[in-house]
Amino acid sequence: MAQDDVPQENRPQDAVPAQAASGDELALRRRVSDLEREEVADVLREAAGEGRLSYGELEERLETLYGSKTYGELVELTADLPNGPRAPGTAGVPSVTPQYSGAMVETGPVINVFMSETKRMGNWLVPQRQEVNAVLGDVTLDYTEAQIPYDDIQVDVKSILADVKIRVPANAIVLLDSNPILGSVSEQEAGLKAVPDPNAQPAAPKRFHIRGTAILGEIKIKRGPRLSKRLGLT
Repeated sequence: MAQDDVPQENRPQDAVPAQAASGDELALRRRVSDLEREEVADVLREAAGEGRLSYGELEERLETLYGSKTYGELVELTADLPNGPRAPGTAGVPSVTPQYSGAMVETGPVINVFMSETKRMGNWLVPQRQEVNAVLGDVTLDYTEAQIPYDDIQVDVKSILADVKIRVPANAIVLLDSNPILGSVSEQEAGLKAVPDPNAQPAAPKRFHIRGTAILGEIKIKRGPRLSKRLGLT
């Protein structure tokens, strides 16, 4: 058969090459972890507590959430809520594939402690804004090993007869607004510096905007990893 007799739709030169998926599409198709699902579950529960969702809607969305597999499904579940994960390319969200293993959250669930103890340590995903209310208890927020997707982090702490410790990376920039009332708000330097990793890439410093109110309580801001980490014991 002559070349001119080849049907038009079968000609090789007329084939349209498949287009590679964009960074946004890849981000939405990224598989999610159990930790990410739990973080979104917290967002849904908080929304129900604020009256944004009925408890029937909460149960329905939680059921869908735990069966979700991709980041795009998480975005759809919280598209009408203020604090859920957002699609890349929308306002305030970079149009790139996420570099962090969790669903980025602007405002974390409020940490309320009463005559108890709460710790956030190790490899956890940091929200951009965090509120802490501690009464007759202890709170530890350790950012030194955490995933911090934001350049600016805001922490609002109220300590009433409580002890709150905030540990930031050694090179962090701390902007402290303190209001002690018969209490103490202090920033301390690390006493013993860790041995630098020669293979580690230098990271740009994060800015921590910390507003602390201590009423007969104590708020301490410390730099660098805890002593056991610096000594290589953990």
